[in-house]
Formats: sequence, structure tokens, C-alpha cells
Amino acid sequence: MLRWLIGGGREPQGLAEKSPLQTIGEEQTQNPYTELLVLKAHHDIVRFLVQLDDYRFASAGDDGIVVVWNAQTGEKLLELNGHTQKITAIITLPSLEACEEKNQLILTASADRTVIISLNPEPSEIAMVTKGPCLAVLRRLDVWLSGGNDLCMWNRKLDLLCKTSHLSDTGKKSSLWLSVRFYSMNWISALIEIPKNCVVAAVGKELIIFRLVAPTEGSLGWDILEVKRLLDHQDNILSLVNVNDLSFVTGSHVGELIIWDILDWTVQACEHNFWDPSPQLDTQQEIKLCQKPNDVSIHHFTWDEENIFVAVGRGLYVYNLQMKRVIACQKTAHDSSVLHVAKLPNRQLISCSEDGSVRIWELREKQQLAAEPVPTGFFNMWGFGRVNKQASHPVKKQQENAILFSLELIGDLIGHSSSVEMFLYFEDHGLVTCSADHLIILWKNGERESGLRSLKLFQKLEENGDLYLAV
Repeated sequence: MLRWLIGGGREPQGLAEKSPLQTIGEEQTQNPYTELLVLKAHHDIVRFLVQLDDYRFASAGDDGIVVVWNAQTGEKLLELNGHTQKITAIITLPSLEACEEKNQLILTASADRTVIISLNPEPSEIAMVTKGPCLAVLRRLDVWLSGGNDLCMWNRKLDLLCKTSHLSDTGKKSSLWLSVRFYSMNWISALIEIPKNCVVAAVGKELIIFRLVAPTEGSLGWDILEVKRLLDHQDNILSLVNVNDLSFVTGSHVGELIIWDILDWTVQACEHNFWDPSPQLDTQQEIKLCQKPNDVSIHHFTWDEENIFVAVGRGLYVYNLQMKRVIACQKTAHDSSVLHVAKLPNRQLISCSEDGSVRIWELREKQQLAAEPVPTGFFNMWGFGRVNKQASHPVKKQQENAILFSLELIGDLIGHSSSVEMFLYFEDHGLVTCSADHLIILWKNGERESGLRSLKLFQKLEENGDLYLAV
């Protein structure tokens, strides 16, 4: 009942019957996370988690503070203040000296239009930026970027190397500005590094390729050149990630998935599912339920060598890079939109949602008695739009489009009372989740923790001599 209330109400009966939410009982034998620690330090929505090393992580959110935690014990190690409004991005800038762990830099961008750099434990303000900043580190060039209404490049000495922007209100351009003009009301929402000293910026429904030009003998400093604009998306781009050395991938508000060549920026593969606000009626008078735009929005990606795991609306989809098609799906993985997804070992997947749930899935090969065709279009299996029902559809084509795997629910982690924004996975220390309920939960492997406690007890008994006395 709690999750139904958080999710915003019951779905229309027809859709609920076609795409029931998969449930699991209390006996979750494949779910190792049976213990939890609740961590309290924030006073507003906790939106971001970033791993600092093998045992530390940082959290940030709408209260404008950054908290550093011990992932093993849940101990609060440090609190960093400085922002006056909510934090919109957080990244780490590795130290030049690998041994200097304490000198690791934490960069945060905020709605107060500042970027703060924190050299543990002291933060210092270094930049004024424009609305909607995002951050990216370019390790090959040893610089970092901030993006909003403009694109700024910085070095480790906190010097502004170069800046691109729209034209100023007075019509004058700073000596560091280029005449790159972004559409009004749009700003850079995501940045990634690609080869040839280039970056890709998501600006509304466009991708803009910029090349970073290092200073030469004849130039005064760095330069940023706009190289190309990619206009293949029909709506705003919500997700942008590198998936391997050959490709990067984007996802949009209307469910478009496009895989791009990382060297020549051409489209390698695409799947489209445009939202149609009007109900459609097929030849058998079957009413197709209308979907809201956010029901097909691609919120997040994760990947491995073979697949891209896509969070689409309330569902999860597995897209195979070699086959260039969907090989598994869970159309209704959660009651509300899936916000974050990550790959775990042993063909497992974890997802979290606006409904407050965290769920663990296992990718299993599907035993098929008959081919199950995937309708044309990326996610037409949602149940809207016309499905090709031609009787002459070749059997071979059905077999090629058959769903080969299934996503089976093996764990349901109940602990948060509001939207779960994201999570981190530590191989040795479990899962960390953050939520709109202001809490962070550290989920522990119960069997592992029990073994560690027993080991510590025996070690203590041995140190005190009580172990031999008992024997």
C-alpha cells in the first residue's frame, strides 16, 4: 500500500492487466542484502552519491552540503559547506599523486551558480557559472569542464582557460568568449569526453561536438571550437554516456535510443518510440492505452561489454550491442519512473525508482516453445501504437526478433519512504542508496557481516585467552 501511494495511484485496469508489477515474497533467498544501516546528516533531498575510493563515498543534495562517509562502518567522516542553494552535480578530480589520498578533490556545482572545489577538509569557491551547471573531468588533458549556458574549461590551478557562450546582453563578447550561440532556454545538461581532444555536449535535443585546442607557439591560450551539431533526436536528450572505446549512446524524453560512432560521430544504430498523445484503434477495435511522455523517457543507462541496460519510464530494457536490438525487458519494473540502474556481478541488475523501492534483477536465458516477436519500434511492447499483425510475417523474422532473455526479480529492498534518487555498489561493503526522505541507507550482505562479527569475536577471545579457557 505504501508503494502504491508513493507511486501516485493505481494504473488503468487494462494496462495493469497487461503489465503487472512483478512481486517477491519475504523469502528472498538470492538477495544477500539483509542488514541495513540508516545514515542521517542531510536536511533535504539527497540526490547524489560519488565513490571516493574503496571505502569512502560522498553524498550531496538540495541542502547544499557534502558529507563524506565510511562505507564499511557508516561513520560520518567530514561535512563540507559553502553552497547557498541545492547541489546540481558532483564529481571527483583524482590527485596527481596516487599516494596522497587526502588531497583528492571534490567538485560540486550548485543552483547558486558557483562551483566549489574541496581539498579535504577545506572547501574554497573558485568559479561563478551560469544556470544549470554540469561537470566533467578530462583526464587526458588534465583539465575539467563546467557546463551551463556556456562551456568553461579549468585547470588544476583553478585558472579559467577558456569559455564559450551565447552573446551577452550588451552585444559585447569577453576576450575568452567565442561566438557560439545556444538556443534560448537551453543549457548544457550532460558532457562526456571522446577521442581527438573532443567533448560531446547535450543541449536540448542537440548534440554539439566541441574540440579543445591546446596553446601553441603562435596562440595566446586554449581555444574551444564547435565542430559539428547532431540533430537526430526529436526531443530533449536526458542521458549521454560512453559505453566503450567505439561508441557513445544517448536517450531522449520520448524514448529514442541512439548509438553513435565515437570517432566519426555517425549513427551506428537507433531505436525510436515516439509518444503519440492520441489513442489509436486497430482493425480489431482494440483500444491502445495512451502513455504519458515520462512513461517512455530514458532516464539512465548502464552497460557491460555486450549490452546496454536502459531505464525507460517504469521499465527496464536490455539492448544487445552486437545484435542491435532488445533481448530482454521488464515493462513494469517499478510503480513509478526508474531513476537509476547499475550492473552487478553474476548477470544481475539493480534499479531504483520514484516509488521508493530498490530492486535486484537477474538476467536469465529464456526457454521458448515458440518465438515471441518484438513489435517494430523500440518499445512498442508498451502497448501503444499499432503492432504489425500481418499473417504473412515470416517465421524467420519472428525468430530474429524473439525475446531471448528475461529479467527475474530476486530482491526487493524496502527501507526508504520516498523517491530513491541513486545508489552506489561497493564490492566489499554492499550498496548505498540516497533518497528524497533525506536519508542514506547502507545495505549490507547479512551472511558476510555475520561472518565478520564471528571472526572478530574469536579474535577477541583469543587475545584475552578466553578461547583456550573455553576449550
